[in-house]
Amino acid sequence: MEELARESITLLASSSAKPPLDVSAEPRLGSLGAIFIMLKSALGAGLLNFPWAFERAGGIRSAVTVELVSLVFLISGLIILGYSSSISGQCTYQAVVRHVCGPPIGQLCEICFVFNLFMIGVAFLVIVDDQLEKLCGSLYEVLTGLPESEMPYHFYTDQRFALVLLCLFLILPLSIPKEISIQKYISVLGTLAATYMTVAIVVRYHTAPPVLVRITPLRSTGMGSWASMFSVIPTICFGFQCHEASIAIYSSMENQRLSHWVFISVVSMVICLVIYSLTGVYGYLTFGKDVEADVLMSYSGDDILMLIARLLFGISIITIYPIIVLLGRSVIQEPLLSWWRRCGGRGAPELENRSRYALTVLWLIATLVIAMFLPDISKVISVIGGISAFFIFIFPGLCLVFAMQSEPVLWRTRVALTVWGAVTVLCGAFIFGQSTTVAVMQILGTI
Repeated sequence: MEELARESITLLASSSAKPPLDVSAEPRLGSLGAIFIMLKSALGAGLLNFPWAFERAGGIRSAVTVELVSLVFLISGLIILGYSSSISGQCTYQAVVRHVCGPPIGQLCEICFVFNLFMIGVAFLVIVDDQLEKLCGSLYEVLTGLPESEMPYHFYTDQRFALVLLCLFLILPLSIPKEISIQKYISVLGTLAATYMTVAIVVRYHTAPPVLVRITPLRSTGMGSWASMFSVIPTICFGFQCHEASIAIYSSMENQRLSHWVFISVVSMVICLVIYSLTGVYGYLTFGKDVEADVLMSYSGDDILMLIARLLFGISIITIYPIIVLLGRSVIQEPLLSWWRRCGGRGAPELENRSRYALTVLWLIATLVIAMFLPDISKVISVIGGISAFFIFIFPGLCLVFAMQSEPVLWRTRVALTVWGAVTVLCGAFIFGQSTTVAVMQILGTI
């Protein structure tokens, strides 16, 4: 996200004893800083779903093949966005799309942006709900000495009740302020949680008793169909998605040559590929077909190594959720306040405060209700992955097609890049249609 990128850029500047940076000021971000922010934007909650995605894809070989093919489009999208930012002079995703493709497509981009943030908020609460379930079971075992399976059901022992209390007394107060200053203090927590979980999964695989480790082939039978392979693309899109923040990062770089941006994009995506693949491979090898959609749910509640991973992920999500609310709320508020000023309305600050409170409460209630009645995170990620296709495939492809109509390039280059942009758009449309249809059918099937 653009705001997350800006905050990280400021933190990097202050830690290196330089004046604070502004994305609108002279770019000063170095290569390592850019790679760090790209990783910070990409590594997150999608990591939990990768072992399950490896099982759905038909095994390790099928899943890694899908990853490598997707990586070509992921890197291509980042390069196109950097190029579009350079020719448009804009420093946010929506502004670049609006400038290069026109206002109608720019408005579509804003709608997709808000909906994507909303579904990410749902995914975050589903993850918190999952971790609360395990933590409540672990607490019961510690206090009573009885196994989790014997815990009696009361409304106050249900993790959904704990989730409501958490949202009411912690997440809501953090989300209401106009500016979320807590991000300054937890900027690397998400990356730390993701890295720790990957290491913990690898360590647990190698240290677990042999009887607890599933002997899983590189390619499982019955699930290696093309349909199964395509079904994991939404998970990959959700996991590798850092494209919304990429333009803010590119605009803040000291060296904005396209070749340098290609280097940053390739290195960042390859590092993400290694981390996601390690998590997917070792989580899948450990549990095989029994792996949960949230891999942390597959581990026992008394596993200290994984208990720390749950706490890190939970705290990270609780502190990042207000940023999601802030970004989505600002996109909704901006046209509302602009319309109010054009109409000559008075009391704009008062309207801003009231709308901020109302939008925050409505956003939290809506995401909470959806999260409480979804069985697992895979349903949410299917929807998010479909929307992510717009930011990874469709909008970059459209930017390339529109840019080639006016940029002074050789006709062969123009034709080749226009064709590639069209192919990217078509792939994105297919992924969006396929993943969204499957997600809706799965959700309706659970009601």
